[in-house]
Amino acid sequence: MNVVDRLRAGEESALVELMQLYGDYLTRTAYLLVKDRQLSEELVQDTYVLAYKRIDQLHDNDKIKSWLTSIIMNLARSHMRKWSFKNVLLTFDSTPLMSKGSPTDELEQKLLNVMDNKLIYKEIQNLSYKYKEIIVLFYYNELKTNEIAELLKMKENTVKSRLKRGRVLLKENLLKGGYEHG
Repeated sequence: MNVVDRLRAGEESALVELMQLYGDYLTRTAYLLVKDRQLSEELVQDTYVLAYKRIDQLHDNDKIKSWLTSIIMNLARSHMRKWSFKNVLLTFDSTPLMSKGSPTDELEQKLLNVMDNKLIYKEIQNLSYKYKEIIVLFYYNELKTNEIAELLKMKENTVKSRLKRGRVLLKENLLKGGYEHG
């Protein structure tokens, strides 16, 4: 019996397994949207509560990940409508910069990559929510445009146009800030 069937049967161990399988993914998704670690963790908990209560609404067990993603996206969107946030750049959790025997130029490249990531992340957070959610799903969650369209219940062409417009705005903002890559 898979985790979804066990969850439907009311097994608490299935809920724990679901949290282990998708916890980091959902937390990262929420964090990229709401920019607040504590709030993102609360949204993840709310997602699990809703998923547990509404597990019978999941018709295809193979789509559990996209179903959970749609729940957390809706919760984040709902929260963003209710509250206005100040844009605060939170520190990225990055991979260790120094490893044994790491040459100086490799360390410098890793430092530059971390700085690039922080700058790009900051500019993504400055985008309006409709562009930010598409960019997060496409680049960070690696969903295809048709999957994003299905998840957000919109036409694929709308997703493509928002992705394109979001990229243009992101590029303009990065260039305006003096960003040079390469």
